[in-house]
Amino acid sequence: MCRMIYTRSAALLYLLICTLITMKANGFFVGITYVENSIAKGAVCLDGSPPAYHMDKGFGSGINNWLVHLEGGGWCSNVTICLAHKDTRHGSSKKMAKQIAFSGILSNKENFNPDFYNWNKIKVRYCDGSSFTGDVEAIDPANNLYLRGERVWQAVMEDLLEKGMKNAKYALLSGCSSGGLAAILHCDRFRELLPVDAKVKCLSDAGYFINAKDVSGKDHIQAIYNDVVTTHQSAKNLPVSCTSRTEPSLCFFPQNVVQDMYTQLFILNAAYDSWQIKNTLAPGVADPHGHWHYCKLDIKNCSSSQLQTMQGFRSEFLNSVGELMSSSMKGMFINSCYAHCQSEVQETWLRADSPVLDKTPIAKAVGDWYNDRSDFKKIDCPYPCDGSCHNRVFGPNEYSQV
Repeated sequence: MCRMIYTRSAALLYLLICTLITMKANGFFVGITYVENSIAKGAVCLDGSPPAYHMDKGFGSGINNWLVHLEGGGWCSNVTICLAHKDTRHGSSKKMAKQIAFSGILSNKENFNPDFYNWNKIKVRYCDGSSFTGDVEAIDPANNLYLRGERVWQAVMEDLLEKGMKNAKYALLSGCSSGGLAAILHCDRFRELLPVDAKVKCLSDAGYFINAKDVSGKDHIQAIYNDVVTTHQSAKNLPVSCTSRTEPSLCFFPQNVVQDMYTQLFILNAAYDSWQIKNTLAPGVADPHGHWHYCKLDIKNCSSSQLQTMQGFRSEFLNSVGELMSSSMKGMFINSCYAHCQSEVQETWLRADSPVLDKTPIAKAVGDWYNDRSDFKKIDCPYPCDGSCHNRVFGPNEYSQV
């Protein structure tokens, strides 16, 4: 056990040691690959640097199997916010870590990731702020801001196809948060890139953002998405099945897209998704006096009236996925945790104490669904019934930002 150390330097050293021990047991580090030739195509991050990804090559029976995982990181909905992202890892590959840890669905250990451990596993870094949908040709010389998410998607896919993905026999496109949304928006197009006889499916982890009003009664998240689509000129790159019948910004909500998808999709989401509670239901602009502050940090701090409001949010979420329960094309693991992204971390993906539904951990549910061992569709009972949850507890300054 890692115990409390009271001096600052000793605590930092001990934290580093504990982290390395944990990594040795549960994960491994993978180096970065820059798609340098993409610059000539204008397929670049917000600052003009090349897109990047991390790849762990497959082995044994998984040599022709591909898992492509899209990183999350919110959105930048206007030039000011995009300029702020530009100097971070979510806007520049120059700011990205040269190595990152692979665990959970990206683990290379069979006991931690039994169905995908020996596949080619790629984590595509997120540096465009539009869930890989933007494509603005003009560059304002006053800020040199590149809004080219769609081109980044294409450049990375072309690079992976050349590295062997064109021969894929099995493939899974997955993603977390805004990357989970991107996995939905690009799912059918990903299917079209691969051989017709390949088995291709998609997984969205914490990417099922719903069109719910905030606690003040305003359409806050809808306004954000409208600004994203407008700023990045994303409309032309969103699913035509959706944009042909409604305004493009509404096509950022999966509930308006998934019914028309022809590629099989698995939805992994917490009904009380911590990002959506903090940013969709109770964003700061809707709570100027901070009544939701401590509730958003830790669900155990929520008052009875706040929990009632969150139960209403859960009902809206379940209504948005309800029609999918009868679809043979969809799988589902909707637990009642206060969490966001449960596939990338070993403790929630597959461990002795991982979250379960019907005694089934997430890794087994996804694996059984992908390999057609079961048609997994489970929805949890309301909070606080699920004792297997790993509910997030945030620090006082730890807030996700759009």
